[in-house]
Amino acid sequence: MVDNTLAQVGHNLSQAMKILDSREMDGFTDRRRSRSRSIPGPLQGDGQDVTSILQLVHHLIHEEEEEESSQTHKGQQVGEQAHMALLGHSLAAYISVLPRDRLRSIATRVLSDSTLWLCRLFRYENACAYFHEDDRDGLVRVCRLVLHARYEEYPSEGYGALTSKQPVIYLSASCRPGLGQHLCSQLGLPLSSLCTVPCNTMFGSQHQMDVALLDKLVREDVDTGKLPLLLIANAGTPAAGHTDKLSRLKELCEQHNMWLHVEGVNLAMLALGNLSSPVMAAARSDSLTLTPGLWLGLPAVCAVTLYRHEDPALSLSAGLMSSGPLEKLRALPLWLSLQYLGHSGIVQRIQHATTLSQQLLEKLKPLSSIQTSVEDELTSPVVLFKFSPDRCTESNGGSVESYCTPEKEVLDTFNRWLGQELARLVPSCGVDVVELEDEGACVRFSPLLTAAVLGTQAEDVQELVDRLAELLPLLSSTVALRQDFREQALRHRPLLTYLEERGWAGLGAVRYEPQSEGLDEERRRQQGAHINRELLKRLQELDPDISFCSGPEDTDNVCVYVGMVSDDVDVVPLLDTIAAMGRDIDDSGRLLENMSEVVRRGILEAEQQLQKASEEKLLEEGALRQLPIVGSVLNWFSPLQSSIKGSSFNLAAGSLDSSETTYSTKAQSGRTPTQDTPTSSAKRLPGQKMFRRSGGGADSFSETSSMGQPEEQSQGSSTPVRIPSALSDHPLQDQSSSGQDEGSSVQGESSVQGDSSVQGEAALTSTDQQMEQRAR
Repeated sequence: MVDNTLAQVGHNLSQAMKILDSREMDGFTDRRRSRSRSIPGPLQGDGQDVTSILQLVHHLIHEEEEEESSQTHKGQQVGEQAHMALLGHSLAAYISVLPRDRLRSIATRVLSDSTLWLCRLFRYENACAYFHEDDRDGLVRVCRLVLHARYEEYPSEGYGALTSKQPVIYLSASCRPGLGQHLCSQLGLPLSSLCTVPCNTMFGSQHQMDVALLDKLVREDVDTGKLPLLLIANAGTPAAGHTDKLSRLKELCEQHNMWLHVEGVNLAMLALGNLSSPVMAAARSDSLTLTPGLWLGLPAVCAVTLYRHEDPALSLSAGLMSSGPLEKLRALPLWLSLQYLGHSGIVQRIQHATTLSQQLLEKLKPLSSIQTSVEDELTSPVVLFKFSPDRCTESNGGSVESYCTPEKEVLDTFNRWLGQELARLVPSCGVDVVELEDEGACVRFSPLLTAAVLGTQAEDVQELVDRLAELLPLLSSTVALRQDFREQALRHRPLLTYLEERGWAGLGAVRYEPQSEGLDEERRRQQGAHINRELLKRLQELDPDISFCSGPEDTDNVCVYVGMVSDDVDVVPLLDTIAAMGRDIDDSGRLLENMSEVVRRGILEAEQQLQKASEEKLLEEGALRQLPIVGSVLNWFSPLQSSIKGSSFNLAAGSLDSSETTYSTKAQSGRTPTQDTPTSSAKRLPGQKMFRRSGGGADSFSETSSMGQPEEQSQGSSTPVRIPSALSDHPLQDQSSSGQDEGSSVQGESSVQGDSSVQGEAALTSTDQQMEQRAR
């Protein structure tokens, strides 16, 4: 028989999870959306039902997903084991209301079972367990336990007992940042009690603790009257996943009577059957911290610190043993999840994560531009890789491959971009970017921390490799063309200013400088920002295949940042177009700025000329013609031929010109004035991409020639009309020949030759008729 309350708890949790996981939003949720975005008000007097509250929580969970619907984020997969962990929190609240004796019995059973299973699963026999929410809390209490054990008067005198011999805590330089400071703040120790041990610099891994230097530091502290208290070692550093030499460190700790504490992601490999790695030595340590919730994809599951100590009283005083039953119930979600997965299920998940790392490592080896960094190729669960070109592809100006080594800062920028793109394109792999002291920026793949949460499979690893292979040509070509881009940008000075943006993952950045003189610094900056914004807009419309963007949003100094490019991009026409467009925008801006002043002066001058012309007209016509009736009669008997000419206002020049030229031009028949249309260098054919290198060769030449012939024939001089010899005495022959000898313009030749051809056809017709009459 199952308790009705327990069944109801499970049913309510299942229904709540269905509502929270649902992606469908109803009208009620829309009303909640408007409420949640407003200022919160007081609690409602009558309260709300469970469904309404769950709908509100549903909206709070999925609010950002709705606002950023264009971005797809693959969150944690809530499987059956995750439901068991969530059910454990509900059951812990239910069990807490049971009678005191029954509560203590259940809590003790849960704690003892979880401790036994974890010790056997991770090969750490005969140990006690402390379950804690903060994964650093277990180490804090272990340090307090060691203080109680090494300083007998510490429980009564406190910090005064430490004045005789200052305790020293040793930790690796590869430990997670802030760990030592957190220990000192929680224990009340000065920062001088911390001793950071450097990693190997000449021999071994660059992320392993230098054991010889540690031995030297411990001896120096002992000679100065200090007490070596505890050593924190890594079984998988937070960044690179490397494991310290735990066997040698354990021997050193036994020699100097120090406590050895081990933590790291690689401790999960202790659950594997056939394990021959340095992680096995962690089973000999005095304590270690496990995070099974991350390894198994269990949400809201506490961390566990396993330790070995014979005095339960010291453990109780240090806070490692829970005296209250409610504290023991922290292990209930993990207790349920471990039973649900079983020993085989736990081992299978950890083995699956390590297999994914090996698969990725094998697929990265054939890529020549990828450099991998792993501790052990056979057992390493963390894979680090980065883009590291040995040779740059041929540049724009040469035909031979040139060897070049990008600067470390520039290479780190490209690797950060690579990691961000891979994380965006393949979110199911959970890759991220880590900063290492020697290697720089690297892309990290750690499935022990992400595979169970994201559900990573072998297909996802293959997709990651495929995406990486697509991005590598862009990285290689962009690195190879950066130097050419810089040289060509410097060639366009002072129009363009090249910016040394080492933190920009792309071809480079330039800024167009206004050519106006007499401007102050603020006015020049505003004008330059306006020109570069307009230039950026035109470039984005010109070639969408190349990424053009502005500078940082927090500055007004707008620039043109060119992103990743393929190897067929030619930087010479690219920068020529940028400079030409910037100059065009600058000239247009100056024209608009000067237009108001020019027009104002022109209008004043036109008003003066019109007033003068009006006065001259008045003097010329006389006073009698200005009278309404007399003037009409006088103009009828004696019309006046006015000498005042019409005028037109030229808006571009801002001047008043005579309109006689305009009327005479319109009066000419068959003659249309032509204007020279400027040809843009950015003109392209349909389907043709901008800024691409031409293939060259006979095919392209013949194609260009065939396309250019009709234009040349239409724009050049027309073929002259040939007159037969029988019409040598016709006057049209002299007219056409004289027109050709004079070398008239293209339009003139066309009109003359067109007329001569028509008249020539008429002459031929009449000549044929005369010849027929003679033959008769």
